[in-house]
Amino acid sequence: MEAIHRFCVCHLPICLGKRHIKSAPIILCPTRKLVSSPDFSNDVTFSPHRKARTTSTISKAGWLLGLGQNKKAKLPEIVQAGDPVLHEPAREVDPGEIGSERIQNIIDDMVKVMRSAPGVGLAAPQIGVPLRIIVLEDTKEYISYQSKEEIKAFDRRPFDLLMILNPKLKKKSDRTALFFEGCLSVNGYRAVVERYLDIEVTGLDRDGQPIKVDATGWQARILQHECDHLDGTLYVDKMVPKTFRIVENLDLPLAEGCPKLGVHGP
Repeated sequence: MEAIHRFCVCHLPICLGKRHIKSAPIILCPTRKLVSSPDFSNDVTFSPHRKARTTSTISKAGWLLGLGQNKKAKLPEIVQAGDPVLHEPAREVDPGEIGSERIQNIIDDMVKVMRSAPGVGLAAPQIGVPLRIIVLEDTKEYISYQSKEEIKAFDRRPFDLLMILNPKLKKKSDRTALFFEGCLSVNGYRAVVERYLDIEVTGLDRDGQPIKVDATGWQARILQHECDHLDGTLYVDKMVPKTFRIVENLDLPLAEGCPKLGVHGP
């Protein structure tokens, strides 16, 4: 990864060339070329500032009614930056509620929305649900859009679907990497973000059982991005400001004084 010139990491999961951008999964996408080498509580309420929409009000408030209960209901929309639910800490899920139909339907809908986007990660606040739940997966198909050099540089490997409730994240080393990142909730933009390369995430699975994930490289970046959502933090809150750009300008060079992309630390 230290041998990189510029990369785009969009929380598009892969980033193909521009000719593929419409069909590419959305979250973390390297498009640059290498030079040499992305309390559940019964009183949780919806944001009073959110405007009603004829097609999405029910889906966004659906977790109160039993999200996913109506088999004919459309999937919830992905909430965009500016909505308070994305900028406020989410509440923990009560372990006693994990097996409920409501929570299970929320998890199912999150997976469907993530895959439909498509993306490699999603947090509950992104569908308007202020609960600490994340889902993520990276597949061989998504990764196949990248060159072998890019895959190696990003330390990217496929992993099976993960569903984590009340995740707690801690770093395992001081190694970091800077790459472009994007988000389904900040549509059309990218910026460089520094992330830890080695982390550990603990929490509960969808059955309420303890789960622990030791992650490195690309998977570690995805986990950090999604856990940030649960604290009301978007990648733009952590970005290197002068690297912020519209996706159409990804091929433009970084401004003078911006940090070099790649791995940093021991």
